[in-house]
Amino acid sequence: MNTQKMRKYSSPLREAHTQDTRERILDAVGVALQETPDGNMSIDAVARIANVERRTVFRHFTSKEALLDAFWEWINARLTDKTLPESLEELLWAPRQTFTRFDREEALIRASLHTSSGREMRLRMVPKRREAFHQALLEVTRGLEDNEARRVEAIAHLLYSASAWETLRDYGGLSGEEAGETVEWALRLLVETIARQKNDGDAPEITDRREK
Repeated sequence: MNTQKMRKYSSPLREAHTQDTRERILDAVGVALQETPDGNMSIDAVARIANVERRTVFRHFTSKEALLDAFWEWINARLTDKTLPESLEELLWAPRQTFTRFDREEALIRASLHTSSGREMRLRMVPKRREAFHQALLEVTRGLEDNEARRVEAIAHLLYSASAWETLRDYGGLSGEEAGETVEWALRLLVETIARQKNDGDAPEITDRREK
């Protein structure tokens, strides 16, 4: 009887402890990446920073690659409500929110751009990202020649990206919020220009649902 009660009440505690340890390890990855400019962080460094044994890291993540995959997914979830736009409206207003959050995690965003693990993570996202941008821009590209539609999608990828955030900060001297506003302005200008070039000249109607 007592054993059953112990099992019943200890399981949530174990789960909470496991989750807490996992979070500490992932947080330690971020610190380790910032300590190694080339991004070649070691499992030993992660264990030291997280204050856990090396074997504990491998108990949660089967390999260094699995750890890095989990880390970048974890960071993406922290930085954005949605990593990919589901509509034209979302594509237009998301950069301001996302780029503002990038400022809070500047070192990690730069690591994602300039380390091999960050590049690998971004390349794995390419197929899903292309499909999401294609769907979000359909009402803009509908009726365009295929090569024109591809150019529109490519420009949207360029503007709404961590690379654009970094360039606008470093070369343009903008804050993340200002960079996001600039990208939104550029995307809206693109949409309006394409609309004017179409026979009917009507731009897709976009409702801005952000709180004023």
